[in-house]
Parts: sequence; structure tokens; C-alpha cells
Amino acid sequence: MEATQTVYLAAEGYEAQLDEELRRSRLPLLWRRGGLFGTASCAVPLAWAQNIWFNPVFIPMASIGDAAAKLRSLQRNWACAPCDFFRRSALIQAKLPAIGRKPLVFGSPLPKLPMGGWTLWDENTLLASSDTASPFPGGRASFAENTQEPPSRAYLKLWEVFTLTGRRPAHGELCLDLGSAPGGWTWVLAGLGARVFSVDKAELASRVAAMPGVDHCAGSSAFGLDPQSAGEVDWLFCDVACYPSRLWAMIERWLKKGSCRNFVCTLKFQGRTDFETAERFAGIPGSQLMHLSCNKHELTWLSFQRENRG
Repeated sequence: MEATQTVYLAAEGYEAQLDEELRRSRLPLLWRRGGLFGTASCAVPLAWAQNIWFNPVFIPMASIGDAAAKLRSLQRNWACAPCDFFRRSALIQAKLPAIGRKPLVFGSPLPKLPMGGWTLWDENTLLASSDTASPFPGGRASFAENTQEPPSRAYLKLWEVFTLTGRRPAHGELCLDLGSAPGGWTWVLAGLGARVFSVDKAELASRVAAMPGVDHCAGSSAFGLDPQSAGEVDWLFCDVACYPSRLWAMIERWLKKGSCRNFVCTLKFQGRTDFETAERFAGIPGSQLMHLSCNKHELTWLSFQRENRG
């Protein structure tokens, strides 16, 4: 068996993107099974990996019950990532303690108990890691959704970003929300007590536009706001649908001006995955590029340049 040191679990449906990202990162790929990619190197952040298994081990098993017992002896919580032997995998998972986690209420801390990952390597061998990068099964965060107030489900992206990073706008901080309509992100930011300057050619949902602290500039493009005239900004948010290269050109202007401290933007790929532009974003100091649980063919770029003002 291969001496695997790290296993990457691809975001579902984006296995080809993770495969290409591994190749471009020049990580030594030992094997691939379904959405699992095994390497002999230490873990590095990969945008298209939904979860990372650290120091996985091969465990011989004599039966379904023996497999479950051996996993339970390591820790309580396990989530299967089946690549083969699907019926046998389901029978083993059924003998493990139920995970039983309710969707996370936004504002609650991350789950404290570790979440392991496992798969069947063959009929009589487990591949398992009790130490993974995410406390959520398969690396997919689940929130108790608000189905009444936000005008779109885009708000879930910000909920996940703020929960995973522990960073969010403080009360009274100035946030730009570029390409904001119908207002899912503005709704989150205003709900945190931030001051939100919202920019879009379209109008915000009326209930969002009426929230305290929201100032909406309708009829304007997200790309038309000049950083030179915007002054100091605490956060810049952008979830606009555009080519990543166009987003890069805009963000580059803001970075050169140096008047914004924190960024959260969505890279939405139109057709092919633009790895070159994604790598430019990832190369910005203090940056992180990730595939959120509710991202589709897109990545979320985070850059926390400086600490919040006291």
C-alpha cells in the first residue's frame, strides 16, 4: 500500500479542478479514487479541496463490525467518503455512532469535537484519518437557514466565511458591497451592525434597502467606483457575476490604493476554470482561496490585510 501522508477530498463535482490544481502545485500524486487524492507530502491549502485528511492510516478489518469497532476505538465521529464498495461502506457507517449534528445557527462557534474521514480501500482494508481540516462531515458546513428575510441564498456564503475564519465586520465598520442586488450580502452585513455602501445597477430588495446603515447607489456598476475617491474602507465585498480576470483588474486597483483592509470576493468561472487568475488572487499576501459549501463553479477569495481598528 502507498505511504500516504495527506488525502484531499474534492468538492463534489469538481474533481477535475482539484486534479489540475494538484498538478499545477507540483504535489506528488500517489493515487486517485473518486473524489479522494492521496499524496506523500505534507498538507498544503488547496482551493478545490472540500476537506483534508491528515496522516491517514490503512487499517485491516475482518468484518463490518470489526471495521466499525476499530474506528470507534480511535474517536466518536466519522464521515464516510465512499469511492467503491458502496453497500459495504454504508453498512459500516450504520454501525458507527450517529453524527446527529443539527445545522449550525449563525453566530454559534464551530463544533469542537473532531470529525474523522474514512473510506474502504478494499473489501478488508479501511483508509481512515481521525484528524481532518474540517469539523463538518465531508467538509461541508450546514446552517439553519433563514427562509424569510434574505432576498437570496447568497447570504450563506458570508455566514460560512465569518464562521470558518472567526473574522467579521465590527459594529459601525464601513463595508462596500459591489454588485449587491438583490442584497443577500448587504442583508448579512447590515444585520451585524456595519455601515454598508451598496453598489449595483439594479435595486436592492426593499426590505434590505430599508435596513439601518444601508446606503444604496442604484444604477452604478460595481466596476465604476474609483478607489481614489472612495476614501478609507474597512471591508470590500463582491459577489458579482463576471470573468475572474475582470475582478482581478478591479481588485488590483484597490490593492494599489491601499485604502481597504479586508476583502471577500467570489471568483465565478465562466466556462473553463481560470487557474491563472485564481493563482494571482492566492498569491496576494494574507490571502486564502476556498471552495465554500454553497459555492458552485466558483471560489471565494479572502484577504485580511490588517487587524480591525480598536
